[in-house]
Amino acid sequence: MANLNLHHLRLFRATAREGTLTAAARALNISQSAISTQIKALEADLGHDLFERRGRNLVLTEAGRIALDYAEQIFRAADQLAATFRAVGEQRKVLRIGAQATLSRNFQLQFLAPLVGRDDVEVVLRSGTQAGLLRALEALRIDVLLTNQMPARDAASPYLVHRLAEQPVSLVGARSRLVLAAQGLAHLLAHAPLILPTPETALRAGFDAMLERMGIVPRIAAEADDMAMLRLLARADAGVAVIPPIVVRDELGTGLLYELAQLPEIVEPFFAVTIARTFPNPLLKEVLGGAAPEA
Repeated sequence: MANLNLHHLRLFRATAREGTLTAAARALNISQSAISTQIKALEADLGHDLFERRGRNLVLTEAGRIALDYAEQIFRAADQLAATFRAVGEQRKVLRIGAQATLSRNFQLQFLAPLVGRDDVEVVLRSGTQAGLLRALEALRIDVLLTNQMPARDAASPYLVHRLAEQPVSLVGARSRLVLAAQGLAHLLAHAPLILPTPETALRAGFDAMLERMGIVPRIAAEADDMAMLRLLARADAGVAVIPPIVVRDELGTGLLYELAQLPEIVEPFFAVTIARTFPNPLLKEVLGGAAPEA
């Protein structure tokens, strides 16, 4: 195998992703027979079967899984090469940011502050799920992911995680809740209807553990996985929200909401996730500042 045919490898990758020749042919707009012939040629070059048939589906063999891993690396490097040299000729620099859909908008604006108002910079901001944005990061469709959840990592993970900040977490509510707040944190937690992050969030886990230590059974008025919704529910006086003050900075400034009490030892971390690149986007240094990747 003197030369690996990258066209064959691209067809193999598409088939592995789609699971059937029919779906791969539809996605690539070529015939099934052409894909089948060229995958067989790739298998002959590699000396191993890459798929085994199970009903109508094609399932990767062990050799196929290894080949797919290398194929992903090869085409990721090719995309990186193309993106790097496309950017060389661009007068305006572009930073593509993925932000977890539930992340505080105020924090996102704070992160972007070094670039706001610059005529030579374009910022492309996309929101989505953490899993989807991590895939976009690996495929080089974004340069950085902003999140409040540390991504799962092992020795094979490509992620570099930069801890940007930790925000205190408070109980925030409307003016009508000040009377309860005046009687102390424990009284407020035990008697106020609470607006909480959903149970799968790290913030909620820390809050539940604090209640357990204090022996308090909460009155839950609402739960939401979106900081913007927690903010709106607090504004509507649906209860007292467990929320970082940065999320409701404007409302606190105007007196629409009040910081009723800080929650000791509970913080919300904010992370920027990147991957190691031979040619990293130079704008990353400006927004990351001195934040070094965590070990």
